[in-house]
Amino acid sequence: MNTLTVPGATLHYEVDGSGPVLLLICGGVYDAAGYAALARQLSDRYTVVRYDRRGNSRSPLDGPPEPQSIEVHGDDAHRVLSAVGVTAAAPAHVFGNSSGGMIGLELAGRHPEQVRTVVVHEPPLFELLPDRDHWRAVMRDVEEAFHKKGAEAAGQILNESLQMSGGEPTAGAEPEEGAGRIPGGGTASEPDPETMAMMARLGGNMEFFIGYEVPPFSRYVPDLDTLRASDVRVLPAVGVASNGEPPYQAAVALAERLGTPAADFPGDHGGFGSHPEEFAARLHESLQAN
Repeated sequence: MNTLTVPGATLHYEVDGSGPVLLLICGGVYDAAGYAALARQLSDRYTVVRYDRRGNSRSPLDGPPEPQSIEVHGDDAHRVLSAVGVTAAAPAHVFGNSSGGMIGLELAGRHPEQVRTVVVHEPPLFELLPDRDHWRAVMRDVEEAFHKKGAEAAGQILNESLQMSGGEPTAGAEPEEGAGRIPGGGTASEPDPETMAMMARLGGNMEFFIGYEVPPFSRYVPDLDTLRASDVRVLPAVGVASNGEPPYQAAVALAERLGTPAADFPGDHGGFGSHPEEFAARLHESLQAN
């Protein structure tokens, strides 16, 4: 476990295994521990790097909470890669789930010399969807509810709008048994100690996620022209069990814009936690395909 001082925050990051660097970027309220089970499956083949995003868990901001930007988070990912020695001579693989996938896209666009492949798993790129106006209205409601009524009310609006089967708890939601919401390697009834510690931190992340990440992140549009012109391989990915859900649709829309098929991965939006062995095998296969 390590810490890295960056402008405006201190980042907690962890490094396991050996081999080519694979950076795992979490989304939602999750932190580095959310990828614990996946990292265990991959650390025999990769140097797996995980970190807590700024403002979450063990990565405190230097000042009070404020609206976040994907651009700043992309620079954080760049600095983490630099801290573990990633250079243009040996670029890293990157996997990002949900908003972590959006951060991965920004990293690839801003620092392509550091990235070989970025797997973008169900990013909530609502601006790419035909019903973007609907999602803009939803996010305005979420933002207004947060400021007037608090995180739980805002989270309820988000939950009701997304109607997702699993993978990303929000304010007021309880993890569902078997729904992929316990990503550390245990089950909902008997989580392992690392998962229990992580779940204890999620409550502290909830307000920051709903109030300071969800609304500004929802407005993000990746620089598709830059990504198309780059040597970075961008692989949009979807969960086979989340067909039709908004982040699934957004991943498909991203794939269409980039002129590439979306890759199927096990499970739903949180398949990395509910099916770590199968998910790791599929991720490894995808990274080796190029």
